[in-house]
Amino acid sequence: MLTELVGLPGGAFRMGTTSFYPEEAPVRTVTVSAFAVERHPVTNAQYARFVEDSGYVTVAERPLDPALYPGVAADDLMPGALIFRPTAGPVDLRDWRQWWEWAPGAWWREPFGPGSAVDDRLDHPVVQISYVDAAAYAQWAGRRLPTEAEWEYAAHGGSSTTYAWGDEVTPNGDLMANTWQGSFPYRNDGARGWVGTSPVGEFPPNAYGLLDMIGNVWEWTSTPYSMQRREAAASSKGCCPPSGGQERSDRGIQLREPDPSVNQTLKGGSHLCAPEYCHRYRPTARSSQSQDSATTHIGFRCVAGV
Repeated sequence: MLTELVGLPGGAFRMGTTSFYPEEAPVRTVTVSAFAVERHPVTNAQYARFVEDSGYVTVAERPLDPALYPGVAADDLMPGALIFRPTAGPVDLRDWRQWWEWAPGAWWREPFGPGSAVDDRLDHPVVQISYVDAAAYAQWAGRRLPTEAEWEYAAHGGSSTTYAWGDEVTPNGDLMANTWQGSFPYRNDGARGWVGTSPVGEFPPNAYGLLDMIGNVWEWTSTPYSMQRREAAASSKGCCPPSGGQERSDRGIQLREPDPSVNQTLKGGSHLCAPEYCHRYRPTARSSQSQDSATTHIGFRCVAGV
């Protein structure tokens, strides 16, 4: 079953901030048309239905094309994905390679590599999904991926506060989203007991009734990433990668291979966001990720409408 859509009226809002990271500026007025957004991120169960119906094979399951990765050793072109591994103790937070590692055989059904599984997490957001994998699901569902502007508008829930729920990170001491609790990247005390992803809807909805817009998993948008982002964010409408690359078909799903030279904009933060490293569990926050990337903290949701 597809996720329920929540209709939003559209309108003008103030996008961006100058209070946190430089790539979130400038603040400007952006107008979005009326659209509908899925109430929660796509789950493992929903993605499984898509794969069973379409026969789709995700990027993490395919060998990497040597032409797209010149100079990379053959052993490193095997199917797989990035997984998070906590460190043994405090480390230099400027080097992300200390907690991310390439795992051959990791894909959405075995997100941490062979032997892991999602059978007991069917109501969690699907992860190890690249940009083109998300776009393929959206096409199958008759929907599309949101633009960055649409996503930010929806996450605010009609407010202009720092966080989706207000200006305090934990109002009245309540944890409002699945973010890192403890000391990153070596001690995670769990968000309401969850270390890693949590079931969709475990945390309170925003004012529009949308779940997990903040935390849990980062979400793909259709907007290519740029430090000078605001004009593109307001105008981008497509849900598929830019032209170029090899076309393929999975039972009628037309898509393109990911272009590793193109980065897309991610929104919302994830269970790995911690204030000392990634204070990005806010509607205005954003991150850059190449189209071919699949990791244990990136998922997506779809939208519908113009």
